[in-house]
Amino acid sequence: MTKTLMPAAKRGGSLKRNLGLWAIVGLGLGYMTPTVVFDTFGMVARDTNNVVPLAYLVALIVMIFTAVSYGKMAGAIPSAGSAYTYVRESIHPNVGFMVGWTSLIDYMLLPMVNCLIIRSYLEAVFPGIPGWIWVVLYCVLVTGVIYLTMRGTSNLNMILLVFSIVVMTVFVVMVWAQLAGGAGAGTVASVQPFIHDGVTMGAVLMGATIVCFSFIGFDAVTMYVEEAKSPKIVPRAILLTVILGGAIFLIAGYFTQLRFPDWNVFAPEGDMQFVEDSTLPLIGQFVGGPVLQAVLTAAGFAATLASGLASHASVSRMLLVMGRNNVLPKKFFGYINPKTHTPTFNIVLTGAICLLAIAFTLEMIAAFINYGALIAFTFVNISVIAWFAIKQGRRRTFPDIFKFIVMPGIGMLLTGVLWANLHVDALIGGVAWTLIGFIYLVFMTRGFKRKAAAFDESQPVTGYNKVPESE
Repeated sequence: MTKTLMPAAKRGGSLKRNLGLWAIVGLGLGYMTPTVVFDTFGMVARDTNNVVPLAYLVALIVMIFTAVSYGKMAGAIPSAGSAYTYVRESIHPNVGFMVGWTSLIDYMLLPMVNCLIIRSYLEAVFPGIPGWIWVVLYCVLVTGVIYLTMRGTSNLNMILLVFSIVVMTVFVVMVWAQLAGGAGAGTVASVQPFIHDGVTMGAVLMGATIVCFSFIGFDAVTMYVEEAKSPKIVPRAILLTVILGGAIFLIAGYFTQLRFPDWNVFAPEGDMQFVEDSTLPLIGQFVGGPVLQAVLTAAGFAATLASGLASHASVSRMLLVMGRNNVLPKKFFGYINPKTHTPTFNIVLTGAICLLAIAFTLEMIAAFINYGALIAFTFVNISVIAWFAIKQGRRRTFPDIFKFIVMPGIGMLLTGVLWANLHVDALIGGVAWTLIGFIYLVFMTRGFKRKAAAFDESQPVTGYNKVPESE
């Protein structure tokens, strides 16, 4: 390794096109962390009056429309991109900056979510140890690993993904047998997980805003467009990631809901802490005793730890890009340690933010993350209309109108509905974050007299999570 890392473009390197369709889908599913369906099950069951699968179905429909829009933009702009990139190119750099700024809250808080889930797992296994100790240990461990190297986590992705899905399959088989034996709802075929007395559309939409969090990561597939064997496979990979991920969530949610028709089982003596944090350990214990609890927790732990390493490295890298491009103070955020070749200040800052997991619940942090994610999803749908229907004038035939106006318009409307049903605290905090970004944009552009600086996370400024061609 050389002592200094230059942008890939300056080194003359390029990205290897060695990722096939299923490799990219695997990366997307791994980022989504399939076991998260069990982590959020208790809070979603409570908020929807026990129709978790219906909440996932609503969210899946919304995500399919948005995934189609992501696919269209990935095909139109064939370089590693993001919602920020698409909005910047199709609408305006200033609008793109605001979408990127709003999405930054996702990057900053995702590592904390993984920390919260790990804390819940360890609290369930070691109930006598205070949760804050696990938070501190986790933050020190992950920060230390990323501090030393930002490589290597992607190699474990497929192994962890397969392990998680195998364990989830075993879980479903065990629940099927228990339902057939009279446990839970006492049947393996029922409409109760989707509709029953007392279910309201408002509650379902509230639940759908929570489970949208489960789908976050499918858009990360766009980052691999320059490493795909052919850019043409990326739109299919995006859609397959959403559909397969949604199918996993639906099946797991359906059988779990039948096994636990009433969410109150997760709140002994009215203790809401078990519902607001991960319910995965409890689900494992109730279904298969200590053995399944240990195995299911191990699967969730492995997947969450891998996601935590990836998200920690990702946000550190994005802050580095922002520092290199003078969006943030370059001296701090653009610094790379000459010994470890990592952006150490950013890594430590991200670890410090993770420590806030001591004071927050999974439900609240998920709501804040969904604020930024739904803003990004909404604007990707708008980008399709702006790029194809307006810029390219593809609005004169019915097929074009349907593909480039109607479909993204429906996606925009649906994501807007979910956004409007977010937790009020998330809306207040999210709007405050957005306002800070707008004020900063005005300052940075000298009252919109300059072009907004770029901070696309996919820009090849370090080479840490990219594969340069061998020289």
